[in-house]
Amino acid sequence: MRTLRYDRVLAGTALVLILAASPGISQTAPNAPAAFEAAVPMPEAPLPPPTIADINPAPATEAPAITGTVAAPAPAAVPAQNAAPQIANVAPAETVAPDPLAALDPADRPIAEKMRDLLAAKVDKIFANKKERAAAEAFYQNRTLAPLWLEKGVVSARASAAIARLKSSNADGLDPNDYRIPALSAASPEALAEAELKLTATMLTFARHLQAGRFPQARIGQNIEMPQQPPDPADVLAKLADADIAKALDGFAPPHPGYRKLKAMLADMRGKAGGGTHQMAEGEPLKLTKVLTEDPRVPMLRERLGVAGDPSDLRYDAKLADAVKKYQRANDINVTGTLDARTVKELNGPPRSQQIDVIIANMERWRWVPRDLGNVHVIVNIPEYTLRVMKDGGVHWSTRIVVGKPHLQTPLLTASMKYITVNPTWNVPPSIINNEYLPALAQDPTVLTRMGLKMEHNRDGTVHIYQPPGDGNALGRVRFNFPNRFLVYQHDTPDKNLFSHEARAYSHGCMRVQDPPKYAEVLLNLVRPTEGWTAERIKKMYGNSEVDIQFPTHIPVHLTYQTASVDDGKLVVRKDIYGYDAKMIAAIKSERGMVEMAQERPRDNSGGGGVKRARLQQPPTQSASFFDSWFGGNRTPPQNVPNPQQQQRRFR
Repeated sequence: MRTLRYDRVLAGTALVLILAASPGISQTAPNAPAAFEAAVPMPEAPLPPPTIADINPAPATEAPAITGTVAAPAPAAVPAQNAAPQIANVAPAETVAPDPLAALDPADRPIAEKMRDLLAAKVDKIFANKKERAAAEAFYQNRTLAPLWLEKGVVSARASAAIARLKSSNADGLDPNDYRIPALSAASPEALAEAELKLTATMLTFARHLQAGRFPQARIGQNIEMPQQPPDPADVLAKLADADIAKALDGFAPPHPGYRKLKAMLADMRGKAGGGTHQMAEGEPLKLTKVLTEDPRVPMLRERLGVAGDPSDLRYDAKLADAVKKYQRANDINVTGTLDARTVKELNGPPRSQQIDVIIANMERWRWVPRDLGNVHVIVNIPEYTLRVMKDGGVHWSTRIVVGKPHLQTPLLTASMKYITVNPTWNVPPSIINNEYLPALAQDPTVLTRMGLKMEHNRDGTVHIYQPPGDGNALGRVRFNFPNRFLVYQHDTPDKNLFSHEARAYSHGCMRVQDPPKYAEVLLNLVRPTEGWTAERIKKMYGNSEVDIQFPTHIPVHLTYQTASVDDGKLVVRKDIYGYDAKMIAAIKSERGMVEMAQERPRDNSGGGGVKRARLQQPPTQSASFFDSWFGGNRTPPQNVPNPQQQQRRFR
């Protein structure tokens, strides 16, 4: 009789249970019992009842005895490893995506759909650049493609206000022809969508022109490095959508009083036949004679030249003749003291149409300067030969200066004054060495000694020429340092006589200050107000050793070029010493160039630059900046700030 181990019986039973629970075998199939029987291994003959040996098998070391032959079970039907369960076919519920344009007015919806298509097509031809297009796309997506200038398919009040502001852009010295106004009354949704985007692009251009100007400043000259910061397109669109249009756009115009006064004067001159400066009548030349000549032009002449006198006094006297001589000398007119036709023409300035052009050119330059000049700042007006220290919106102190010659121009820039130097060393710039001193040295080997200059030869074959501190130093006794790539600064000068001239363009680009000790006193009391600085204290520091006085708070310095300004309600036009006005007017009338967002310049703590200049001395050590090495001599690092009572010669 055949036998089968009890453990095999249990294994077969377990397999039956597994197959019964398997999803791969249908529980409802009619042949299920047959399938189960086929899957379970069964003995060929009936089995005897289990014995004690079956329940307690022999140890594993003993091979089990098997009597007879056992048929191999049929292979089990195993479902596929990743087979999906068989589920009855049920149709899923249909999911409907929300309509992003459902909230739009039915008249605006087709316009929005066409705008979506235009924006998806990357319509760079509509916008000035990719940044403005990207800003517009994000702007419209955030408002679910709702039009800004159309409302229920027709022109909105916002659009009417925007168009009116564009048409009056000449009030800001801009040209309305630069701002094309699309047809917002078109019939088709395609045309309305395109008009919507075109008006948005036009408003972006207008805001950019209003804030930063119509062309890059490099078009006028290479000695200009003002911020000229255009607005961010996203910020423009946000303000146009959320604020009153006129108020929003006015916010992009320069906020400075000088700009606003010029804007008011521009409107006055355009609205009045004789606006602007009062014209002095031509007539017979006025000469100083023993019997004083009377002339009705005398009161206006006194006013124009700043000579005090009784308005009813019509006599051309010696005091007035001397003032005429001074004016003639300052304006390159033959100095005679006679009020002749040439002098009258200069006093009257350019014709009214030219004065309007000059005003517009100066308004354009105002767009280049920083919008925030600083609560405390220094501003230089180069054509006026004047430096002003400003505080809380008013003039805190001012002085005369000497500026660069027409071919050695003082640059237009914005920088930060960080410290002043008492008893500076003058390291002669490479341009002066190459263009002036080396040719002079070739003709006269003693010229440097006679000028108090010293020369050192560098290892690379170049020379370093410098002037030690002293009374005859070209920088005088005080230098005011605001590091910049042009390597210019403000300083004292031994040539005090130059400040008596009306026109003072004599330097190599730096600014010479008439009263440096007082200037130092004013600045130090602004940044170190508790230390009691005075001009006399500065003078007591004069000697042969350089002394740096650091500014805990840096002061912004703005070098500007304003040939037109409004003083006491009157237009003042100054001589265009660098020829910028003519270039500006020509560019305004002919050129439009994209003003890109200014890139953040890496902080230059060294105050260096001048990479185009010849290398005339060994590189400075780590303790001396490039600016210091050229203009400050070889000094040790500044020490700690001393108490004002301490008699130390180094300040930080």
